[in-house]
Amino acid sequence: MNEEYLVKKWLNDDLSLLEAESFNALENATFYKEIIDSAQQFSGYLNAKVESFDMLDKKLASQKNTSNNWLKVAFSIAATLVVGFALFTLLNKDQISSFKTNLAQNQTITLPDNSIVNLNQLSGLEYSNSNWDKNRSLDLFGEAFFDVEKGKRFDVNTKFGKVSVLGTEFNVLSRDSIFKVSCYEGLVQVTYNNDIIRLPAGTEFVLSSGHSIKSNIVVAEPYWLKNMSVFENASFEEVIDELEKQYNIKVQYSSDLSIQFIGAFEHDNLENALKSITNPLNLTYEIQNTNEVIIRNGQN
Repeated sequence: MNEEYLVKKWLNDDLSLLEAESFNALENATFYKEIIDSAQQFSGYLNAKVESFDMLDKKLASQKNTSNNWLKVAFSIAATLVVGFALFTLLNKDQISSFKTNLAQNQTITLPDNSIVNLNQLSGLEYSNSNWDKNRSLDLFGEAFFDVEKGKRFDVNTKFGKVSVLGTEFNVLSRDSIFKVSCYEGLVQVTYNNDIIRLPAGTEFVLSSGHSIKSNIVVAEPYWLKNMSVFENASFEEVIDELEKQYNIKVQYSSDLSIQFIGAFEHDNLENALKSITNPLNLTYEIQNTNEVIIRNGQN
């Protein structure tokens, strides 16, 4: 359960048995209780209850304007402010922003420094909002294209290694056994297995099944940003796997289609995509329903 939700219900003494167990299991549960104890001692009332600011406003409006009531209200306000400030500081000490995409879904994210991230399908990233000015760093799984504002160092952490830049455009793919970093502008530094690989604009580093290679690229941006999937001597299985992800469909085909594919298909028209795949290979296709396709040998 969300920590802030549990704390608010606890302050209102409105926790269910299950929620109470979850609250007591919080790492900061003891600290919260100590805050309330201090506030009660400060107010001078052992049974003092910390009210919400909305309830406190209503209470202030209805109370008589006497010196005793004024003192009582002053102590209540002070106690509420002490608790509120402490809880706000604790709950927001390390705000984490998380993003995740599903099948056939892309998302554009603006980071706190106005850097832009285009997150590809089946990908995710997260970073600390509260510490961004001191540490421009995020964690990535899947694939994303970065357009980074010039300034301080910018780090992208993946399960394979770290990518470091200073104002540039680059793409990172970290999925399954593949790690690929492509630099389109500026300079990118890849740290992998204690090795440092520097990639100037127009080059990329690919790590696949433990083998790495550095090569040149001629495109200005990754193809997926143009809603295209491009293949060069790819197995038919790889092509169909990508088609299924992009269109969220299931494709049936003969397992003996051990052929290589050179070409591309678009992401916004299934009919055109199927034609682009099947026509060059002398195959036929049949769309059964909205999420199922059958591909057959054209000679059958």
